[in-house]
Amino acid sequence: MSTRLPKEIAEQVVTIAELAREEGLDFFQTIFELLDADQINQIAAYGGFPQRYPHWRFGMEYERLRKSHSYGLSRIYEMVINNDPCYAYLLNDNAMVDHKTVIAHVYAHCDFFKNNIWFQHTNRKMMDEMANHATRVRRYIDRHGFEEVERFIDVCLSIEDLIDPYSPFMRRTPMEHPHTADRQRGVENGITRYPAKGYMDRFINPPETIQAQRKKLHAEKARERRVEPVKPLRDVLLYMIENAPLEDWQADVLAIIREEAYYYAPQGQTKIMNEGWATYWHSHLMTRYCLRDDELITYCDHHSGTVASAPGRLNPYKIGLELLRDIEYRWNTGRYGKEWEELDDVEKRRNWGKDKNPMPRVKGKESPGREKIFQVRKIHNDVTFIDEFLTPEFVDRHNLYHYRYDPTTGRMVVVNRDFDKIKRQLLFSLSNHGRPYIYVVDGNYANRGELYLAHKHNGVDLQIKYAVETLKNLHKIWGRPVHLQARIDDEMVLFSYDGHQSNQQTITEDLPKPAHDV
Repeated sequence: MSTRLPKEIAEQVVTIAELAREEGLDFFQTIFELLDADQINQIAAYGGFPQRYPHWRFGMEYERLRKSHSYGLSRIYEMVINNDPCYAYLLNDNAMVDHKTVIAHVYAHCDFFKNNIWFQHTNRKMMDEMANHATRVRRYIDRHGFEEVERFIDVCLSIEDLIDPYSPFMRRTPMEHPHTADRQRGVENGITRYPAKGYMDRFINPPETIQAQRKKLHAEKARERRVEPVKPLRDVLLYMIENAPLEDWQADVLAIIREEAYYYAPQGQTKIMNEGWATYWHSHLMTRYCLRDDELITYCDHHSGTVASAPGRLNPYKIGLELLRDIEYRWNTGRYGKEWEELDDVEKRRNWGKDKNPMPRVKGKESPGREKIFQVRKIHNDVTFIDEFLTPEFVDRHNLYHYRYDPTTGRMVVVNRDFDKIKRQLLFSLSNHGRPYIYVVDGNYANRGELYLAHKHNGVDLQIKYAVETLKNLHKIWGRPVHLQARIDDEMVLFSYDGHQSNQQTITEDLPKPAHDV
């Protein structure tokens, strides 16, 4: 269960694991390692992994973390990796109460990784896969030079978010192979062959006739336009890998970036839930079982810092923790369902369920609220979590209003208390990690092999300066002009880059139409 751990910490690892399992948590084997501040900053710079491909951004991130730690601006208490077994890192100069809190927090994260549906398609051997990626990239550096490979990685990283995080969950209806019907008519790979016994085949299907058909077929394919997506495709990286004129090593590097993007995607989709779940359980385990009297002040000080929030800022630890507690309380007191939702009497709503026990279960005795939050942990991501369980009462209780800085008073003031608007804006900020939805709609725009992308406006506006720079990097991969259709101030605009200059124009009827609309 542990490596390089002092005896006292190793004992807590075993004890807290037993307590967590008794409370219903289910996690992979978890390996803890004790690191100093510099080591943990190095691993954090690598995204939590001890081995990554060489790139300047990891060094930049390390310097940022190192200086923040040195100046007392930030401190990494723990890291945990979604892997089987899970790997977790403890900071060696933490107090014992911090170690216990972090261990409980880690086990809850591991439970979430193992049981939440949005992680079910992630690579559970990513620790080994990251090392494999590093080895492959270093081979390309040896062959093609560090600067060339690094420049191409820069380009790939600028578009790493252009994936479809929902694609691993799609189940398509099996379709007949496109050549099945042709084979039944004696047509294979576009060549007509009539059924015949072996000794008669060269007379019924003369070789010169077959060769003529093959030449004709090749000529037709040469004149065909580039393959376009059958329908708008959100996974831009996949389309580039399959259709862009890349060298083998470039396609492999882009595939590496794409694979890692898909690995990290569920963590972005469940940040509030994941941190809220871990904070809920470290709070529960520490306050019920693991906290000594002399550790109380230190624990409260550090826990309050974790869940601290300020007007206008969303702390995922705080909002996730409080919303899980709210769900548990509501289901323990019956504050859900049609009858509750339709109740308008304020006094009745205030006294609803007071005859029921709102306390969470003790060991071996389940409560409706505890059952509900385990169900929530299994099937929801942040968007569905907020959409389903955020209530006006919760917003009022935690002051989740829209704030604005007032220069006359120097204070943050409330500018919006409308629940529907608050919820809608929160959902927009969480959808696709707050990034715009970009689709490939045509891989041969205007019959010139140009790439046509479109922005689907789902509440997140396009930032023009980033869009233009991204088009430049897409051009380096695609090799031909690239275009992006977007709605700017209620007007459809086409941004383009041809390798020399960027331009934008209002979309009119005289412009060529892409293969699809979004």
